[in-house]
Amino acid sequence: MSVTATRAMVTSGASDGRPRGTGPARRIQEGSRSETATAWLFLVPFLVIFVVFTAIPTIIAFGTSLTDMRARDIRNPFDVNITGLASYGSILADPSFQRAFWNTVLFVVLCVPLSMALGFALAVMLNSAIRRLRTFFRAAVYAPVITNIVAAAVIWQYAFSISGPVNNALSNIGIEAVNWLGQPQWAFGTVVMMGVWRTAGTCMVLFLAGLQAVPEEIYEAAQTDGASGARRLWSITLPLLRPTTLLVTVLMTVSFLNIFEEPFLLTKGGPLSATTSIALWVYQQFGFGNISASMAGSVVLLILVGVVAVIQFRMLRPKH
Repeated sequence: MSVTATRAMVTSGASDGRPRGTGPARRIQEGSRSETATAWLFLVPFLVIFVVFTAIPTIIAFGTSLTDMRARDIRNPFDVNITGLASYGSILADPSFQRAFWNTVLFVVLCVPLSMALGFALAVMLNSAIRRLRTFFRAAVYAPVITNIVAAAVIWQYAFSISGPVNNALSNIGIEAVNWLGQPQWAFGTVVMMGVWRTAGTCMVLFLAGLQAVPEEIYEAAQTDGASGARRLWSITLPLLRPTTLLVTVLMTVSFLNIFEEPFLLTKGGPLSATTSIALWVYQQFGFGNISASMAGSVVLLILVGVVAVIQFRMLRPKH
């Protein structure tokens, strides 16, 4: 259609009594505004919850970390001294915080790959190898995720006690009993095992969803071309699971950077602070009355989580 004809249509539309701007473009614009308003309406509950329970507490925590507040000052929180970044310097030089920091790093380094590897292996088996009772195995693997953590910790404490089932089983095969929760290296390993046990089900569900989204025709074509199972896994499955892998990696990393329940319930951070994480250290300092140090530790943890998440997104995002 020529420009002249288009102008004639617009002119005739304006001269036939209809106001300008009432055509399809106008309706699209009004529809877009309506959809935007609806979207904001659905976002309001989340925004309210985020502001009340996340944004405001974070601001208060950061403000408190810039003071010398202790437990005795809670009744009159404005009667404190502004110390700036002194609390941050104090905790970064504190050997107990340094120990908690490196413990947390080690939790992430060990637990994230183990959870992801176990979850991926289970997802592959449930997606292809296991045909019978597939629903049962899915529920069994995911059960630790929804199991009450306190009840689970009680069972783990009993199982790994000196006279518990684990040591009894080791004794039956001639291995001396191990003080799983009383020696630093064994206590740390026990917390790692419980963390992997709790999170492998989440990894399995996410990887399984990614595997089921891969078209079967791609595998059939590769198999027709003579590609082995390992080759199909390396050249088809893993590249197509890159977005899922990114999601699982970030979720698991954030989860283990904030690890708290497992060391708190199993070992209370001991023995000799061998299992104390940053989150548990923050909790302990708050209990000791070191409010400003506790808030500074929580801000450091928040910054650490944010930095690690950004780095992972940049490293693992799909390359165009």
